[in-house]
Amino acid sequence: MSITAAESVPKERPDLAPLALLGAVALLAWPLIGSGSTWATLTLAGLAMGLIVFIIASGLTLVFGLMDVLNFGHGLFIALGAFVATSVLGADGWLFDWSISPSVLANLGAVAIACTVGMAVAAGVGLAFERVLVRPVYGLHLKQILITMGGLIVGEELLKMQYGSQLVPLPMPESLRGSFVLGDVAVERFRVLAMLVGVAVLLGLLWVLNRTKVGLLIRAGVQDREMVESLGYRIRRLFVGTFVVGSALAGLGGVLWGLYQQGVTPRIGHEVNVLLFIVIIIGGLGSTAGCLVGALLVGLVANYTGFLAPKAALFSNIALMVLVLLWRPEGLYPVARRAG
Repeated sequence: MSITAAESVPKERPDLAPLALLGAVALLAWPLIGSGSTWATLTLAGLAMGLIVFIIASGLTLVFGLMDVLNFGHGLFIALGAFVATSVLGADGWLFDWSISPSVLANLGAVAIACTVGMAVAAGVGLAFERVLVRPVYGLHLKQILITMGGLIVGEELLKMQYGSQLVPLPMPESLRGSFVLGDVAVERFRVLAMLVGVAVLLGLLWVLNRTKVGLLIRAGVQDREMVESLGYRIRRLFVGTFVVGSALAGLGGVLWGLYQQGVTPRIGHEVNVLLFIVIIIGGLGSTAGCLVGALLVGLVANYTGFLAPKAALFSNIALMVLVLLWRPEGLYPVARRAG
């Protein structure tokens, strides 16, 4: 009986240990919290927070994993998305009437428009950012860090000139306020929306990268740029498009994060940047699957620690990163092993 070449190649088993870690963290927190309903509420809140962080971090992961660019200016696109949301949904925003309307469709329409405009603005600025600051330093990681950090600082100062340095309120649309009560478990309406958007972004990224010609070309260009260019494809354009998409995802995450915090400051991107790098280091630099698991871990740990030991919540994410790296120094899903 003959064996084909495909059958002779052993299939790589999926690495389920990081997912088991995610479940273990949730289960270990249950007896510490004591109340099942409180645990369920904190768990759902943590997952929702994690998915918002994933949306923001996915753009950074995409840019690093596919372009090998350390973009410390990613926080600027987050801030742009958040401030666009204040211009659309805030008290002086042009869709404020939709935001305070009792109509669910009007509220969701206002949020959808804010997300779309935030992504568009972040993508446009991202295109200019890549052309002016990033393109001259491809392959030079130290210069990338210094130049993109400088771009973030300059961008924050420009935002201060436009919006001021104080907190700008970003009220939640009427129908997204409050919670659903399922038995004894309270589920905030906005967190449900955030979870749905996060899952949609994840599925979209996995589909594009693994099931489309564009994704195939981008991944092939990372491995052997000269070979792909010899076939007539312009890898630089694909890479620029990747950077723009990463910036747009940061803008989308900025809108959601601003609504989550119900307020925006020019330093919002700078503050979230630290959290993002913790997530992508935990997940494995450049790994989409690792970014998702890392973001969910960060969200759960932050919520559990904030409830059990509020003073420890400030450094809980750093402690989580240290523990994960002691277990797996290359992160949960190193790029060499990743499936997505």
